[in-house]
Amino acid sequence: MFEQLNNLLEFMLSVSPQVSDLNFSVGRAPQVEVNGELRDVPIKGLNRLSPYQTEQIALQLMKSDKHHIRKLLKNGSTDLSYSITGKTRFRVNIFSQRGTYSIVLRVIPNGIPTVEELGLPLAINKIAEERNGIVLLTGPTGSGKSTTLAAIINRINTDKAYHIVTIEDPIEYLHRHKKSTINQRELGADVPSFGLALRAALRQAPKVILVGEMRDLETTEIALEAAETGHLVLSTLHTIDASKTVDRIVGIFPKDEEQQIRTRFSQTFKWIVSQRLVPKADGSGRLGVCEILRTSQRTREYIQHGEAEKEGKSLVDAMNDGHLDGMQTFDNELERLWREGTLTKDTALSFATNAPNLALKMSGIAGADRSPDTAKPKDGEPGAGEAPKKKGLGAFAGASQEAPKVPASTLPGLPADLDMKDLLE
Repeated sequence: MFEQLNNLLEFMLSVSPQVSDLNFSVGRAPQVEVNGELRDVPIKGLNRLSPYQTEQIALQLMKSDKHHIRKLLKNGSTDLSYSITGKTRFRVNIFSQRGTYSIVLRVIPNGIPTVEELGLPLAINKIAEERNGIVLLTGPTGSGKSTTLAAIINRINTDKAYHIVTIEDPIEYLHRHKKSTINQRELGADVPSFGLALRAALRQAPKVILVGEMRDLETTEIALEAAETGHLVLSTLHTIDASKTVDRIVGIFPKDEEQQIRTRFSQTFKWIVSQRLVPKADGSGRLGVCEILRTSQRTREYIQHGEAEKEGKSLVDAMNDGHLDGMQTFDNELERLWREGTLTKDTALSFATNAPNLALKMSGIAGADRSPDTAKPKDGEPGAGEAPKKKGLGAFAGASQEAPKVPASTLPGLPADLDMKDLLE
């Protein structure tokens, strides 16, 4: 039974080395996401998935585990990991919609990439040198936050003799002990909630704590406590940029605690790295674009007392002026990549934080900096029409392994022999 499911998954992965997600939805053929766009995968017997077929696939992915089945039936969704031994791993989300089940599998690349291999700013490597405080990786779902966190943890594991505790839902990248000792805990299998796991971690003598996501007030409060007591805490948030991240942290707490939380967070945060995956102009994949905010006297002041954009006291202003410290904004990076020919103008504008302002800068208005190193050549000048060769984010793109070419005709519908509710009786 599981062999048949594995054959199906491997066949879908063989569509492209850039597959990042597999999607099973009722009424559609199985689909894969390649460079941010869904593609149907024609398979005999699965041209239009039935409710029963998606339920059978869900049960096989859950391996009939009663914990995940109960969670799915009670909450309407569940997260888990699934692996094809020796080949690839997936982060899986199964959810109900209109009385049926849909499934999304995120491909976890083999091995743990480095910051250099991901093509991210080298300043991110400096996070591994921090001894305490909070580091947040933010961005929308599928922007590569988990992969970047894994690269940072791997750097610490390689360079430092620390005890590292991770709390994940589910565990994605498997870390082996190197110079550090790493214990990875999974929600559901090892602990019922982030809050309980994080509070317990404070008694487990770690130097570094990774929290998969700061979802609620309890988790955020304990994470602040951990950072204040000398731990390095790394986590993620689903926010689009650095300023919105600060707003989200402050907004989690009651209004009457705002100033206290601003003060505490300003004193404990070390880095906020926001990510977006942007399609490259040559169509070869997607590129990770980062906004980086670091702790400094200026950024701490703006977080503690709030931003005043009219007076030039915004975090964006601080990042614009902090390039020597490794800080950068999305829009400046998008403009640079457009001038290099890596991104199209339309793509850069569609991913910009302030598209009208970026459009003015691209047009040479608003005091845009056209230094010789970043200016885009005009038609007829040397280099016009040529884009520099940049290393893409292969590890962000998804599966890089070569899956076997399984004939579609050997993948009929899944057997009709399992019932979700019956398994709980």
